Amino acid sequence: MPKYKLKRFKEFSEFTNTFDFAYEMKGKWKSEFFKNSNPLVLELGCGKGEYSVALAKYYPGKNFIGIDLKSNRMWRGAGIALEENLHNVGFMRAVIDKITELFDENEVDEIWITFPDPFPRLRHEKHRLTAPKFLERYRQILKPDGIVNFKTDDDDLFQYTLNTLNELKIIPIEVNWDVHANEDSHPHLREVKTHYEKLFMGRGRTIKHLQFKFNKD
Repeated sequence: MPKYKLKRFKEFSEFTNTFDFAYEMKGKWKSEFFKNSNPLVLELGCGKGEYSVALAKYYPGKNFIGIDLKSNRMWRGAGIALEENLHNVGFMRAVIDKITELFDENEVDEIWITFPDPFPRLRHEKHRLTAPKFLERYRQILKPDGIVNFKTDDDDLFQYTLNTLNELKIIPIEVNWDVHANEDSHPHLREVKTHYEKLFMGRGRTIKHLQFKFNKD
C-alpha cells in the first residue's frame, strides 16, 4: 500500500470530525457530536467529501455527515472542514448496508446520494444505492417528512430509480433531467458540484436530480 494512503488512514483516524463504523453514536449524533438540534443530513458514498463540505457551508443551520467506505478519500473533505472550522460536518467510514445500525429510526432529516456507481449490469442491481433494499433502509432512519435527493449523470440509473419509485407507489417531489439547463433548478444544485460532476459535465453529460419522500404511516 502506498505510503500516502497509510498516512491518510492514520490522520483520518486522528481527526476530531471523523468516525469509523460508529455504532455507539446511533441516536446520539445531534446531542453528542453536533451538540444541537439542527436537521441531520447524510451524504451517502461521499467520496472525497467535497459535496458534504460545500453543503455545510451553504446550509450552516444543518448538520452533515458524509459516509464512504474509503477513509483515504474522505481525508480530504475532513481535513478541509477542520481547516475552515466547519463545525456542522463530520465524516464516517462505513458501508451503506449498515445504515440502520448506525442511525436510529427517525433520526435523519435528509439524505443525499450523489453520483453513485450505476452498476449497469442487471446481476449487480442489488448494489445500486436506489435499489429497493436500500430505499427501505433509508425509510427506516428518515423522519416521516424526510427527503431523499438523488443526483447522477447516468440516464439508465436515473430511469431505473424512477421506475423503482413508481413500483413502490412513491410520487417524486421533483424530477429534473438537466439541472444546469433548467432555470427552475435550485441554486445549490447548480452551484455545489462534486469532482465527478465537473468531470461528467466536461464530457457533455447532463446532470439529473430527483427528490422524493417516503409514504410513511
